Amino acid sequence: MAKPEQTSQPSPVLFFNTARAYQSTAALKTAIELGLFTAIAEGNSTPADIAHHWNGAERGARILCDTLVVLGFLTKHSGSYSLTADSAAFLDRNSPTYIGGAIDFMTSSFMESAFGCLTEACRKGGTAVGGGGAVSPENPVWVKFARGMANLMRLPAELMAQRVAADVKQSGGAPVRRILDIAAGHGVFGITLARHFPGCEITAVDWPGVLEVAKENAAAAGIAAQYHTIPGSAFDVDYGSGYDLVLLTNFLHHFNAETNEHLLAKVHAALREGGRAVTLEFVPNEDRISPPDSATFSLVMLACTPAGDAYTFPELEKMFRNSGFRSSEVHALPPSFSHMLMSRK
Repeated sequence: MAKPEQTSQPSPVLFFNTARAYQSTAALKTAIELGLFTAIAEGNSTPADIAHHWNGAERGARILCDTLVVLGFLTKHSGSYSLTADSAAFLDRNSPTYIGGAIDFMTSSFMESAFGCLTEACRKGGTAVGGGGAVSPENPVWVKFARGMANLMRLPAELMAQRVAADVKQSGGAPVRRILDIAAGHGVFGITLARHFPGCEITAVDWPGVLEVAKENAAAAGIAAQYHTIPGSAFDVDYGSGYDLVLLTNFLHHFNAETNEHLLAKVHAALREGGRAVTLEFVPNEDRISPPDSATFSLVMLACTPAGDAYTFPELEKMFRNSGFRSSEVHALPPSFSHMLMSRK
């Protein structure tokens, strides 16, 4: 729900809308599960047509669609519904940029459990989920993440790859032949870089079950022969050495600064001289309340991890400097909500 405009009179609207925000999430999840956006894209525009498409009640179709109009996912004219540009691009299952599958991870039982005990997490300063929360060894939620979030990450992966390729070309340095992808997940970031650096070898590190998803995606992209895996904890396994690039995508925010510096020292040792560590993160401004998507990500880490956080660029730069990197720079990747750090050995 939209934040109400500030007026001279106090208003309960912000409280009311925030307290029932879970209902908006439920409406979106239901629409995705029922294939509502795909049905409308295929020409089913009235409640009767939509209900017939999913063999359901017209009343249910009307109320759900009206709610999605209010939320901004649909438009309505003369009793018929249409997709917004965003919904057409991202929520129609036939769209090449469909991201609806991410709802399975974002509303998973693990996430619901973590936020269900947020009060206790606030009291203790870290997740109240037992066993270390999201960073517990081989947590099955990461397989769900890998399967659900791949399409959502394709845009920042492409933007990141373009930035890296431009930097490599501009520097005139050695070509990129070997890439280490730490906590690879779905593998989309390494796979995307492989398109920009044809013939390069990708080595992915993650839990065994997660790597099965990454290997499937690598095979689908036609790079199975050059895609290698190291199963296990990124903190424990032997990376090898001589890599041109090391990827750290959406990983550092799970841990405190001391733990990250331990990992980054290991990354530094795995890079060849002049190599680059490429990091993707939610990076709030130093006020820690802007931009909204990055600033509020700290709450996700409070609920889900013992000590993770959304780090500012000065905080991240210090971690890399303390781990031996000579320089780091940050780049926004609009229209995604991600930032990319380039750190040089």
